[in-house]
Amino acid sequence: MNEHDHEEREPTAAALRANHAARAESAAARAAALCRYAEQRGAEHADAVWKAAHAARVAAQALAVLSESAPDPAADSRCARNAAAAAAQASRMAELIDGGAEFCARASRAAREASQAAAAAAGAGHLGADEDLNGEAAAAESAAVKAAEDAGWIRPGEPVPSVATGVRSPEVMAMLHL
Repeated sequence: MNEHDHEEREPTAAALRANHAARAESAAARAAALCRYAEQRGAEHADAVWKAAHAARVAAQALAVLSESAPDPAADSRCARNAAAAAAQASRMAELIDGGAEFCARASRAAREASQAAAAAAGAGHLGADEDLNGEAAAAESAAVKAAEDAGWIRPGEPVPSVATGVRSPEVMAMLHL
C-alpha cells in the first residue's frame, strides 16, 4: 500500500463532521427531551429540574458551536463529547426524579456509557479521527437513545423540544474546551 492509498482510506473532515454532528444532534435531542420530562414530572425536585434544563442548554450550545464552525475533527468530536456529557447529566436527573427505578438506572447507565465513548473518541490521542472509536461512540449513542425510550423518557416520533442556548460566554466556551 502506498501513501496515496492510505490517504484515500482516511475519512475526510466533512465525513468525520457528519459522524460527530449526528451524535451531537442525537445527544442534544436526548437532553432536550429529558429536560421536558423533568419539567413535567419533577415538581418535587426543583434542583433536578434546574440541572436537567442546564444540561439541555449545554448540549444545545455544543450543537450550535459545531454547526457554526468549519469542519475540524478534533473540535467537532469535542462538541459531540460535550453534548453526550450533558445528556448523561440530564439522564441522571431523570433517574433521580423517577426514584432510581431499574429501567431508569439502565437508561442513565447507557447515557454515561455514551458519554464515555464520546470522550474516548475525542481523546488527545485520537482527536475525533479514529473510525473505530467513532463507531463505538455512535453505537453507544444509539443504545442510550433506546434505553431512554425504554425508560419512557423519550417517545419515538415526538417532536424534539427546542432549547435556547442562552449566552455563550468565553468562560463557558473555555470550560467546554471549544
